[in-house]
Amino acid sequence: MQRWRGLEDIPQDWGRSVVTIGSYDGVHRGHQLIIGRAVERARELGVPSVVVTFDPHPSEVVRPGSHPPLLAPHHRRAELMAELGVDAVLVLPFTAEFSKLAPADFIVKVLVDKLHAQLVIEGPNFRFGHKAAGNVRLLTEFGETYDYAVEVIDLYVSGEAGGGEPFSSTLTRRLVAEGDVAGAAEILGRPHRVEGIVVRGAQRGRELGFPTANVETLPHTAIPADGVYAGWLVVDGEAMPAAISVGTNPQFDATERTVEAYAIDRVGLDLYGLHVAVDFLAYVRGMLKFESIDDLLVAMAADVKRCSELISAYERG
Repeated sequence: MQRWRGLEDIPQDWGRSVVTIGSYDGVHRGHQLIIGRAVERARELGVPSVVVTFDPHPSEVVRPGSHPPLLAPHHRRAELMAELGVDAVLVLPFTAEFSKLAPADFIVKVLVDKLHAQLVIEGPNFRFGHKAAGNVRLLTEFGETYDYAVEVIDLYVSGEAGGGEPFSSTLTRRLVAEGDVAGAAEILGRPHRVEGIVVRGAQRGRELGFPTANVETLPHTAIPADGVYAGWLVVDGEAMPAAISVGTNPQFDATERTVEAYAIDRVGLDLYGLHVAVDFLAYVRGMLKFESIDDLLVAMAADVKRCSELISAYERG
């Protein structure tokens, strides 16, 4: 899959293509419907499929300080899109100047002049251009002039997550923030993932017999609510069953919020400086302060046992 950063990265000889545009944070099951349809139609037409997205999130430029917690960084979104069969991802730097681009100019500069769109596939509430003035109706009208078609896909899937609310990135972020990682996984179609570099912490886990990878998460990451979770520590593609702790470690009166993962039954791991991922399967319990270190150790042993049971049950299907 080709990855382009800005319009200037698009090959000069790029031909017709099927295009879909959006933030696509998380590439959740609703997004997968649209992107999957773009891939399907591109193959039918014999042209490549292109996903256009933005960095940073448009809200951060339009309303500074309002950047939403991200469900997936751009490189992860690209990986997920590649798995869906996308041929190219175009990440457009979203600047103050770009935010002022009129919808008509966006269509001409991006869809017509650079991507030579033959077909554009979007959800019903797609908005674009200055002050989000462009919509599917306008996109369709301009298609008659610039020789591209528009297909609208209903991305609204629903299930048990969020009490039956339609799946969306907003709902997923809320569930993650509440610690409902199982609900978030239903929307995403996979466990919610947090990534970062393993850094040296206070090393209390090592002293207690439960050495953890202290993950310095990427900026704006959507981090689950404080508590203990079952999941996996993913290193170089290997997913190791893990007990995960999120919070400030009240037992030792710490103040810094951390994400730490203990790889169950793995010894001698040296992960410092490595980029790793933590996948969240299930919430186990809230963050507590115990009467003594002995009580803490008993609880940690019980946590690891419970995490092992949950992961084994999940992996058995």
